[in-house]
Amino acid sequence: MANTTIQAQVAPAIGTDGSTIDPASVILDVQGLYVGYYEDLNILQGVDIKAQRAKITTILGANGVGKSTLLKAIYGFLKPNRGKVILEGRNVVGTPTYKLIDRGLAYIPQHPGIFRWMTIEENLEMGAYTFRGDKARIKRKMEEVYERFPALKERRKSLAGKLSGGQQRMVEVGRTLMTDPKVMLVDEPTAGLAKLLSEEVYQHLVNLKEAGITILLVDQEIRQALKIADYVYVLELGRNRYEGPVDQFTDPQDLKKAFWA
Repeated sequence: MANTTIQAQVAPAIGTDGSTIDPASVILDVQGLYVGYYEDLNILQGVDIKAQRAKITTILGANGVGKSTLLKAIYGFLKPNRGKVILEGRNVVGTPTYKLIDRGLAYIPQHPGIFRWMTIEENLEMGAYTFRGDKARIKRKMEEVYERFPALKERRKSLAGKLSGGQQRMVEVGRTLMTDPKVMLVDEPTAGLAKLLSEEVYQHLVNLKEAGITILLVDQEIRQALKIADYVYVLELGRNRYEGPVDQFTDPQDLKKAFWA
């Protein structure tokens, strides 16, 4: 791949080689987002991101460029100073998190947020909190999670805190699936995991995509993330730097230039 191809991805270009993202395929559209932990100090400075239905969109960039901040802002943990977060055609900035869950948005943080003193099954039930009175739905969703993660079913009465790091990730993903998400925001899913467990987590993400779930993935494991990505954004100092289909980020030299040129 020639360097001129990568250069074509300087923001705000949407596609590559003359192509564009089909607007009808976009389920999550972040527009001109300015976000910071202080009103007059923005970490994100006009970031634009589009996530397509049933695709894995990966956000790459060096530490401190605002990748995790982006996910927190989308999910409502941080209020943008400017910009929009459009979920299925509706601006959800300012929407309470519990309502975002009801609208199909889910968030898996970098560090597992499971309830260590509860059993696996109790953790999964917590994912059904917003529809806790619907016993039939809870049972159906639980069966779906156990079908996807048989290892959790085998140990469903075990305390979650006794599980390995990889198994705890499965519990967290399973609890998220209980909410019946359309879009999953996933932050550093393999942080601290051994290579074999990391590969298992990535395969689960691919399986979720194939089941029709949209995934917006933030990751530092560049090579692994690119293996499962459909579309890639690179952020630099809180701004869009490059974007394009994953096949435009497979050449090691051009990938290096995308980060450090």
